[in-house]
Amino acid sequence: MLIEPPAGARGVLVRGCPTADRYPRHMAAIALSTKSLRTGGGIAEDIRDRNLSSLLGWLHRDGKHTRAELTHLSGLNRSTVGVVVRDLVALGLVSEGSAVVNGAGRPSPIVVPDESTVAIAVNPEVDRLNVGLVGFNGTVLRQAHIPWDRRITVTDVVEMTRAVVMGMTSDRDKPWRILGVGIAVPGQVRLADGFVREATHLGWSEEPLAAMMFAALGVPVYAANAAVLALRAESAFGAGRDIEDVFYIIGGASGIGGGAIMGGRLILGAQGNAGEVGHIFVADNGRRCHCGATGCLETEVSREELLAALGLTDREAELLAERIRANSDPVVEALINRYRLSITRAVRTVVNLFNPSTIVFGGFLAPLTEGLLAEVAASAISSSRQGLRVLAGSVDSALLLVGAAELVYAELLASPASFVVAHTLRD
Repeated sequence: MLIEPPAGARGVLVRGCPTADRYPRHMAAIALSTKSLRTGGGIAEDIRDRNLSSLLGWLHRDGKHTRAELTHLSGLNRSTVGVVVRDLVALGLVSEGSAVVNGAGRPSPIVVPDESTVAIAVNPEVDRLNVGLVGFNGTVLRQAHIPWDRRITVTDVVEMTRAVVMGMTSDRDKPWRILGVGIAVPGQVRLADGFVREATHLGWSEEPLAAMMFAALGVPVYAANAAVLALRAESAFGAGRDIEDVFYIIGGASGIGGGAIMGGRLILGAQGNAGEVGHIFVADNGRRCHCGATGCLETEVSREELLAALGLTDREAELLAERIRANSDPVVEALINRYRLSITRAVRTVVNLFNPSTIVFGGFLAPLTEGLLAEVAASAISSSRQGLRVLAGSVDSALLLVGAAELVYAELLASPASFVVAHTLRD
């Protein structure tokens, strides 16, 4: 739907907030691999959009390519690639640079995504709000972190995000071309409308986050679980790149979450809540979890407790990996060993259920899980762990901003010609 811009809006046209009837398509879009060539549809317009999507997918993952490289990667012929690139230029999504010579071939122009096309990314955490502008190639162009030491409301997040975004986008001669807002929420989010069902660590329940953010900013808004979006980012740009079957587990200030990619597709579940690995049972007589159970992984393995043991504050969390590797305190070592046992029990369950080729750990779990494969191998079903790899993913909080932006870019990649319009922010 298209909505006329409100008085004072800077621009020409604003696309409306996603509605429930559009979200089944969006769920399919975010689940697809970023390098997938879409199939289906035989009429000319379908074929055109599919070709646009294919070339954009490669540019999204890799940042730039020559026309010759796009021809090779997409499987399209040279003349078709030329037509598609011209269409992408006309849509304002890419530009062509100087031609380069690859080997003995003739010069081929470099195709580069438009540098002013961005997504607004938002990640509210228990200790701070992270907001950024993320380019089409997954680069965080600008970011801000607003710390807090109190429980914040959805209204707080919306108001602070609006203030930060207005500051980020007002000091540039060439306006940013904003495609939308993606929000990575540490909790359960209904993909049908970006409605937060529960984000217990933030104290939120039944909150219309996406609708409120749309009312404040006036551009399309999408929201989903933060761990799932971190997986999407890791699979497009990080340790999970080009892996068809991977389970991802991330630890942060708000607990532990995860997600799975099977056969190249992100597994979302009926309501988008698949992958809650933080609530796998790992400890008899364990601590009470906010979900009502006892002994859940995220209650037995705590970033807050680990920081305290290492003498670090929340704002020094980026030092965790360094301190863990340098640790010689037997009390801390005992805590780490207890954490590794709990993580191993959770991973055993994941391996036996999903049979992934790879487990990727992110956030504060990454340094805790170095060398964990041997411990997993001692307990998981032998046939399921055959060929299993355990990799360390990103520990940078910016990964969640990249993942949040993927909510917006997935929609663009799914249907480039119908998605692209000029967006403005409300004054």
